[in-house]
Amino acid sequence: MSAPGAAPLTGLRVVDLATLFAGPLCATMLGDFGAEVIKVEHPTRPDPSRGHGPAKDGIGLWWKLLGRNKRNLTLDLSCPDGRDLLLRLAGSTDVIIENFRPGTLERWGLGPEELHAVNPRLVLVRVTGFGQFGPYAHRPGFGTLAEAMSGFAAITGEPDGPPTLPPFGLADSIAALATAYAVMAALAGRDRTGEGQVVDMAIIEPILTVLGPQPLWYDQLGYVQPRTGNRSRNNAPRNTYRTSDGQWVAVSTSAQSVAERVMRLVGRAELIDEPWFASGTTRAEHSDELDEAVGHWIARHTRDEALSAFEKAEAAIAPVHDIRDVMEDPQYRALDSVTEVDDPELGPLRMQNVLFRLSRTPGAIRWTGRPHGADTEEILTELGLSGPEISALRAERVL
Repeated sequence: MSAPGAAPLTGLRVVDLATLFAGPLCATMLGDFGAEVIKVEHPTRPDPSRGHGPAKDGIGLWWKLLGRNKRNLTLDLSCPDGRDLLLRLAGSTDVIIENFRPGTLERWGLGPEELHAVNPRLVLVRVTGFGQFGPYAHRPGFGTLAEAMSGFAAITGEPDGPPTLPPFGLADSIAALATAYAVMAALAGRDRTGEGQVVDMAIIEPILTVLGPQPLWYDQLGYVQPRTGNRSRNNAPRNTYRTSDGQWVAVSTSAQSVAERVMRLVGRAELIDEPWFASGTTRAEHSDELDEAVGHWIARHTRDEALSAFEKAEAAIAPVHDIRDVMEDPQYRALDSVTEVDDPELGPLRMQNVLFRLSRTPGAIRWTGRPHGADTEEILTELGLSGPEISALRAERVL
């Protein structure tokens, strides 16, 4: 194997105009694998993620993650000088990511027509709650609304409880992954045609995709998936179980062979011979009996004892971690999934590492989220502006 080379997206320039959270996270992922990402923020209204969640010494911690591997430029896009500077920047840019409401860029004279006039190879990525057209297109849209509208909340929670929303940005994060994939697809298309294009990403759609065959089930069978708590309608036993030392573990038996191993381990091998045990769907119809068998066995063992026994039996189990456990878990440590990075403002920080490992052209965290507008002079100087020109723009509050 040859020595690792430059990151795979080295030489790609991305301009991140987006906020909260799908668009910026997509840009972060691209930056992690070598893209030059320029984060554009309003001069007096920074990205809200700088103030989202807990802070240390007045410095928002979420931004340190979301803003990593990005240079920071302040620019008021709504004024003519700001518009002209973005068009100038677009001329040497491969990808622009934005999440303004449909029509906003057009109102500023920065729509696809104007951007492609200065750079026909540009990929313009538009991330919104509901997409660029349709009856909801102009509504404000956030990931929470996608989690509700997609069907996710309706199937999440206990059967007798309310629909349940996730306590983190699930739909936004899924949309970020999908948007990064869309960017790479658009760039591959550009390699063949020589032309850029517009990516229309509606946050309500990627989460609908990952929910699986629900539309098919309803279309063909009229079946509406109900809330089942931690149980599944497709296999059993599948649940969380409390151990004798008050910890929790999760068990999955998606494979028939694993289900059989679990029942032998917990001393209920006779259930394997039941006709209903032969498929996941019919096992799920007997979840009460299977949960009682597995839960009774696990309740008599500590978490470590249960994990060890399941591992020896080649049955699928995992501890239910909180973030304290994640930080100490030996598998995460071996993968360096949470890695230490030095930050000029806060010193050593631990945060999630890049998303995957490449053997020849790996990604890396080159720096953490930088202060608001930290690279404005440098970026504008690279565009050919002089010191007096930059000072004049600052005086006019363009920067």
